[in-house]
Amino acid sequence: MTTYQMKKLKPEEYNKCSNIWNMEEKPKMKKLFYDELVSGNRITFIYVVNNEFLGEGSLVYSNDDPDYTIPNKRIYLSRMIVKEEYRNRGIGGIIVDYLIDYAKQLRYEEITLGVDADNINARHLYEKKGFTIVLDICEDEHGEYVKLLKKLQ
Repeated sequence: MTTYQMKKLKPEEYNKCSNIWNMEEKPKMKKLFYDELVSGNRITFIYVVNNEFLGEGSLVYSNDDPDYTIPNKRIYLSRMIVKEEYRNRGIGGIIVDYLIDYAKQLRYEEITLGVDADNINARHLYEKKGFTIVLDICEDEHGEYVKLLKKLQ
């Protein structure tokens, strides 16, 4: 069994996340996440093995979309991703559990996320972890996605 640690990301280490996902492919997302991290609105945790970043997941306190966040009540699980060659090994589940526990420690009552409608693996994982309330089914430039909610109490 590989020894891993969950580590809170510091802004100065942000570019190391390019090991997990191609930041250059998504410059707007890269900048938004970095700005949120620096402002304190986003808290990101990294799944690390031997100092290598293999997965990440974030919690966002405030989002422009009112479905996703309600101050001191509902927090948004944003951008949970595992490096492609490490998928289907349980890492995503570990990250989601960690974020759920962290949200509970912060005394949030609910946690939300958005997932692409056709991302069957992710949807299955989220349902297994209790994200069973469908808030909405939406569409944007990337296609159809589902907003899911889990009660924490």
